[in-house]
Amino acid sequence: MTAPLRIGNASGFYGDRFDALREMLTGGELDVLTGDYLAELTMLILARDRLKDPSAGYARTFPRQLEECLGLAHERGVKIVANAGGLNPAGLADAVRELAGRLGVPVRVAHVEGDDLTARYPGSLAAHAYLGGFGIAACLREGADVVVTGRVTDAALVTGPAVAHFGWAATEYDRLAGAVVAGHVLECGTQATGGNYAFFGERPPGDLLRPGFPLAELHEDGGSVITKHPGTGGFVDVGTVTAQLLYETGGARYAGPDVTARLDTVRLTQDGPDRVRIDGARGEAPPPTLKAGLNRLGGFRNEVVFVLTGLDVEAKADLVREQMTGALATSPPAETRWELVRTDRPDADTEETASALLRLVVRDPGQEAVGRALSGAAIELALASYPGFHVLAPPGKGAPYGVFEDVYVPHGSVDHVAVLHDGHRIRVGPPHDTTAVAVVPEPEVPEPPAPGPVRHAPLGLVAGARSGDKGGNANVGVWARDDDAWRWLAHELTVERFRELIPEAAALPVTRHVLPRLRALNFVVEGILGEGVAAQARFDPQAKALGEWLRSRRLDIPEALL
Repeated sequence: MTAPLRIGNASGFYGDRFDALREMLTGGELDVLTGDYLAELTMLILARDRLKDPSAGYARTFPRQLEECLGLAHERGVKIVANAGGLNPAGLADAVRELAGRLGVPVRVAHVEGDDLTARYPGSLAAHAYLGGFGIAACLREGADVVVTGRVTDAALVTGPAVAHFGWAATEYDRLAGAVVAGHVLECGTQATGGNYAFFGERPPGDLLRPGFPLAELHEDGGSVITKHPGTGGFVDVGTVTAQLLYETGGARYAGPDVTARLDTVRLTQDGPDRVRIDGARGEAPPPTLKAGLNRLGGFRNEVVFVLTGLDVEAKADLVREQMTGALATSPPAETRWELVRTDRPDADTEETASALLRLVVRDPGQEAVGRALSGAAIELALASYPGFHVLAPPGKGAPYGVFEDVYVPHGSVDHVAVLHDGHRIRVGPPHDTTAVAVVPEPEVPEPPAPGPVRHAPLGLVAGARSGDKGGNANVGVWARDDDAWRWLAHELTVERFRELIPEAAALPVTRHVLPRLRALNFVVEGILGEGVAAQARFDPQAKALGEWLRSRRLDIPEALL
């Protein structure tokens, strides 16, 4: 039997811990080290970089990380696979070759291209298809030591090396699904090792100060064990892996360009300290289309935060709201949003804790309506408004904001190519079989617990949650840690109850997906993030804390669970 493939992760986003590459290379045995640098917002940032400099468009931290680690990776025989190429994978590959030559490290550098669809969508700053892992696999099979890509799925950084190592065919869907699940757990780095974890307070002091990065021991049958290097911080247990499995997902069918993984078939088992076994993943043929992300300029935005201190907070807010509305009436912005955040406390012993914040956000296709008009109106109120008038910072001239949109294109319309170290190009064809993604019928759930005494308490005492964004939508994954809590949660947390607890979702489409093997519910809230993170339509524009808000809400919980 082929030995397990040890795949580590050293980056969950552009800006993650700089030293992680070295930490993973020196902390223990690895075969492949991956780095995920891309997100919806990152593509917009890189697009703006490319507007200023056509040779830019990739994660500039990646070559700097390699400068001190490329020789170490070569000595240890560790392949490096990263999507740090962003909008310019060929440019990054050239930069890595130049670096290797300067360092005298004889590595072969390849890249994957074909994801860039910007020319097809006039007016977009960046339009990129989410490619799968078979281009990465082709590069590795041909001897590449470093593979850089543009926009591939996050999980492709794991499926590609797995296909190359185990020789899987494109139709071995269960094995591919297992690799996708492992890749999804690894992709956000330390979120799998205790970072951002709902029950962090149960860990010993200092345990989570510097979590280690995760790795997967991937087996030929697609099963895996999620773990981390010995002696590193954080922890890996069924809870941390469950949380990451639910992150930024939707229904039971998790569709990708290589395979549709069935999350409702996944089993998690604690396999020792800091070891969680994942098995049972089933796969189906991928959908007939590829997802592509479009980033475009949405207009200009600006904001000002008024500080309201002491008594009569509501009246002060009403006054300045009326004054600003009148001052902007001549040429009002296309969109105006006010939000009063009651951070104040009665009889407070510091001025800061006696103050509330009134946030005004404006958007408009033109800069003038949100720039000088807003700043002039706000500044002119300095001596003519509510008592104690001041702002956190004076408004600026207005800044451009981006809008993210999903579109779907046929597999065959994208020229997926592996470009080898010698310039040879290998075209990666579309999948032979595809299947449209259908909703999985809601599975049966266990009988509810017998009636008994209840206590009005926060949901988070008995359930964990993790939330995130996909364009303008948010998902909130909620899980129970034992069977008794699951029996209650599955019946109590309906869509109707979710809307009661999260009033922002009351008028929005909400879908509940049930995952009994994970003892989890996954809620998808459509439109809660407006036009996506770059538009910053919401206080928490990526819905990172939406799950924690849900956990803080109170409802009647059986005392037996508390």
